[in-house]
This record gives sequence, C-alpha cells and structure tokens, in this order.
Amino acid sequence: METLYDLWGKRNPQWEIKYQESVIEFFSDYGKGVNQYQDIRGKIFGAGYEVFILAFFIGLYHNQTKPLVDDKTKRKVFGQPICHWGDIENRDGRDSNEKKIGRSSYGRIREYIFAALIAKTDIDFIALDKGDISSRDVVNQLMNKMEQYANFGFNFIREKLDDNPNYFFNETAFLRTFLSFLKESDDKAGDSMSEILPEEL
Repeated sequence: METLYDLWGKRNPQWEIKYQESVIEFFSDYGKGVNQYQDIRGKIFGAGYEVFILAFFIGLYHNQTKPLVDDKTKRKVFGQPICHWGDIENRDGRDSNEKKIGRSSYGRIREYIFAALIAKTDIDFIALDKGDISSRDVVNQLMNKMEQYANFGFNFIREKLDDNPNYFFNETAFLRTFLSFLKESDDKAGDSMSEILPEEL
C-alpha cells in the first residue's frame, strides 16, 4: 500500500503562468535543460521547480498563503512529479572521478517539504484511518497548501523585483530574506513576552 508521501510524490503542483517569465525564467533555465556545453551563467537555479521550492519556503517561513487564480487556463505545471525533483546529479561522465556540472541531489528537501505540509495542513487523520476520507482527499489538501505557500512566495519575489530588479543578485540575498522572517518571528515573540512579564521595579 502506498503511503501519503508516495502519493504526494507522484503529484505535480500547479503555479500561475504570470510568474513564468517574471520569476521562474528570470532565475532559472526553465524549459532549456542543462548540459556541459550550455552556457548557464547568470542564472541562479537550474530547473524551474527549484524556484518553486524557494517560493514555497518563503511562503512557509512567512506563514502566508495566497490562493491560485480560479481560471485553470492561467495555471501551469513543470511536467515532472515531486518524487523526481532534484534526484539526479548531472555529471560529465568522462572518467571515474566524474565532475559535477549541474545540480546535486537534494531528496531530503522533499521530505522537509512534506513534513512541513503535514504540520501546517488541517488533516483529520482519524477520519482517514476510519476510511471517511480517502488518501487522495488528504493529498489534495497537501497540494493545495503547497501551491498556496509557493504562490505567496512567487508574489513576494516579484514585488521585490518590481521595486529593485537587482534585489536578489547578491550572494546572500535569499539568506537575508529568510533571516528577516526569523527576525520578525523573534520580534513578535518578544512583544508577546513583554505583555506577560511584570514591570521592573
């Protein structure tokens, strides 16, 4: 019997076409493929789904979702199921000490995404165990949450680029983005603590 993780891994999340040129193609070689003869300079990512993963984590860390447009003709998929995202290392294949020429395998990231979705999605596991809802229903919920987190992330990235096209072209730009979310979280936690702590005498 297939697990929820297996079923989720077979799916292909949707994203809004309006982000294809403005975000996905801007940062990646989406639709072009990568090999040792191709000039890939100037792109931060290889495959388009790598930008999707980044957008997902921006939405997750910000704890914000954004529903996709209702019109399904304005949505798209990458054409590769989640279970194959980042599972192939590109090598030049010329000798036994093969040199990596593209992305490295990062299958653990898929596990982290799935764990985050389980934690952040309101799933009735008792109903699932009783058979009142199907595994497919649960995976649909997980996919919907995943797509909404990524959609917020895409929107966030595009707004930053609209304000400053060079915003992300710094080696620490994405790191600073995630650290800013953590700082906001710490600030909120500090404010909450100040409300419950007694005033100093």
